[in-house]
Amino acid sequence: MVAMVVTDKGEIRGSEEDGLLVFRGVPYAAAPTGELRWQPPQPHPPWDEALEATGFGNQAPQNASPIDGLFGGSAEPAAQGEDCLFLNVWTPGTNNAERPVMFWIHGGAFTIGAGSQPLYDGQYLARDGDVVVVTINYRMGALGFLNLKEATGGKIGATGNEGLLDQVAALEWVRDNIAAFGGDPTNVTIFGESAGGMSVGCLLAMPSAEGLFHKAIPQSGACHTALSKSEALRVAETVMELLETDDPDALMELSEAALTEVQTKLSAIASERGLPGMSFQPVIDGDVLPTIPIERIRAGSAAGIAIMAGCTTEEWKLFSALDPLATNMSEDALTEAISDIFGDSAADVIGSYRSWLADSGKGIGPGDVSAEIMTDRVFWVPAMALLEAQRAHDARTYGYLFDWKSPLMGGAMGACHAVELGFVWGTYDKNGAGSFFGEGPAADALSDFTRAAWIRFAHTGHPGGGSGPAWPSYDAESRATMVFSNSPDVVTDPADSIRELWTGVPESKLGTL
Repeated sequence: MVAMVVTDKGEIRGSEEDGLLVFRGVPYAAAPTGELRWQPPQPHPPWDEALEATGFGNQAPQNASPIDGLFGGSAEPAAQGEDCLFLNVWTPGTNNAERPVMFWIHGGAFTIGAGSQPLYDGQYLARDGDVVVVTINYRMGALGFLNLKEATGGKIGATGNEGLLDQVAALEWVRDNIAAFGGDPTNVTIFGESAGGMSVGCLLAMPSAEGLFHKAIPQSGACHTALSKSEALRVAETVMELLETDDPDALMELSEAALTEVQTKLSAIASERGLPGMSFQPVIDGDVLPTIPIERIRAGSAAGIAIMAGCTTEEWKLFSALDPLATNMSEDALTEAISDIFGDSAADVIGSYRSWLADSGKGIGPGDVSAEIMTDRVFWVPAMALLEAQRAHDARTYGYLFDWKSPLMGGAMGACHAVELGFVWGTYDKNGAGSFFGEGPAADALSDFTRAAWIRFAHTGHPGGGSGPAWPSYDAESRATMVFSNSPDVVTDPADSIRELWTGVPESKLGTL
């Protein structure tokens, strides 16, 4: 069966699949190619004949990643291209039902990933929750998050936030068109994980995104991830050095392959050059992103928006388990790394973490301590800071921790980064993903519980209810936190002694690498 919808640019043709209407590869902005490279997204021109929306559009140009295969995938490699500003829609119907809209921003360190990954198959959320699901692609890496404005004296106007502006353009498309897909443009929930969660944190603070969404779920990423202009300038200058040109015309003519290749080269030397470990990320340019997002949240930029934020309990194990240097870290290396965060208190902090890990029945080696501290630095502490900041402006703040252990590598990855994704999407046992996420009756039950919480939040702004335990809002007194596990439950102020160690740590040390 063919599904037809009229958008503001013309008619599109999707398909009927198991009771849902699905539209893939819908362009939401003009191709950012040629003279539009490194420019803000521009309106897509209208089309005269019905546009076929039955196949995914290009992913943004990107390099292969060692974790690509962990989450399940398709046998066919995905098409890539600079012409990548496409979105996908799953809807129960194109009637006037005014369903909540769930708008997904994929993660991948701002350099990899796509809204078309099988992991983000929107059918399960759309069917179970009577919601309209939208997933997007956006520019990444050097094409989406490289500030060339300062480095080229303004000859190339890239602020380093073009990828964020793509996300805003996709939200504007939703505002203008989603009613034709049975969605409610006044009830939009943005959600994303890792770089997607960090993007959600930025959108909460961006003037250009104001009014485009009404609820937010930043997963494993919040409002502390953005480069200063000076950091962004050093990244851009290093990129141009590696490319062996600072000529704006030559930069505009570079191939996609040259730009993805330079990302690999930059990653290899970032540490020795003193550059951020994640060199491509949003930039505090004073305009698109006026200041570090958490400061904007404290000032009320997200007032009126319900927020559910959290992370997994052992985020960093995804990275350390695959890195022999991290696994076999020496005590001296641990002390040096933690001193960068805590200064002269590093030894005491390491001791406190080691005691807490021992009491929790976990490993206490240098690699174990480092992984726990990095989990908190990049993910847990920023999530709590966001909820505390937002609480002054809206009581609908909800915290969570995801404590399901991946069975991969004999359980060495624990409740690591990204392990909640398959349960949120209902794809935990699809396309070979079960080896990472787990499968069986306990996994089935957890996915049902998790998906229901995300869906309830999209409908009402409150994730609690159903047959689960009561889920109070998060405040600085109780710090009520839902722990997703074999037996989900709400705990009060989890790991309070560890949380208190972070009091006074500079904001610049949080949420970033």
